[in-house]
Amino acid sequence: MSGVPLFLVDAFTSAPFRGNPAAVCLLPEVRSTEWMQQVAAEMNQAETAFLYPDAGQLRLRWLTPTVEVDLCGHATLATAHVVRELANQGELPEFLRPHWNQGCLEVQSRSGVLTAESAAQGIRLDFPATPISVEEIPAGLPEALSLDPGRIRFFGKSAFDYLVEVESAAVVRGLRPDFQALARYAVRGVIVTAVGDAADHDFLSRFFAPAAGVNEDPVTGSAHCALAPFWAVRFGRETLFGFQASQRGGHVRMELRGERVRLSGQAITVSRGTLLV
Repeated sequence: MSGVPLFLVDAFTSAPFRGNPAAVCLLPEVRSTEWMQQVAAEMNQAETAFLYPDAGQLRLRWLTPTVEVDLCGHATLATAHVVRELANQGELPEFLRPHWNQGCLEVQSRSGVLTAESAAQGIRLDFPATPISVEEIPAGLPEALSLDPGRIRFFGKSAFDYLVEVESAAVVRGLRPDFQALARYAVRGVIVTAVGDAADHDFLSRFFAPAAGVNEDPVTGSAHCALAPFWAVRFGRETLFGFQASQRGGHVRMELRGERVRLSGQAITVSRGTLLV
């Protein structure tokens, strides 16, 4: 029985059941957006990635259980990990073979051209940086985050998200947001961050996106496209190490290169099968 290859991958981790899970769907030809959204809802992961040929190139799209998003780091890492794994096993589908060049994958996306390549740190992604601009704190947001306004050191906004710097890692770890209240704000999500509290990271963060159907994302690569330029100024260097302090947790290595950010992380395939519809 023929079908569509489907994988479940834990990204930004080297251990199963940690990091951020993503479904990866390899399509030999494009399907409708409605079909993709139904598959994403069925998979019920923070993101499902769909990779398919498009006018001689590859297109990558990311859908949550409820909406399509403009940029997703962990599902891109998961996709590149699957392609590399299949190539190493001699199982790469015919439509992907011309696009896996010396350990590098280039895709078209809603955020422009993105590349992913095999690296010593696992997979290295080349993404656009999303700098933060200073903003006034919207009414009710601290309360929605269960956060004392006096503990906020900085508030701003990227192209996608609000960013809130707080006074300590303990504050970040202790947040218990009201997700229904957070969903009312007209942004993809809210990043909360602080200086790290362990030797294996410079800063830590959490990411809440109830408006996109994900109350708390375990490890958000695209959020680190904003966190990298934000913390690079404060640490005075372009290479940084972040930890996303969700229940699953995950580490992200960042290199700020002008208007681009290189995100590095590991991944592990936990399931593979076939989509029959």
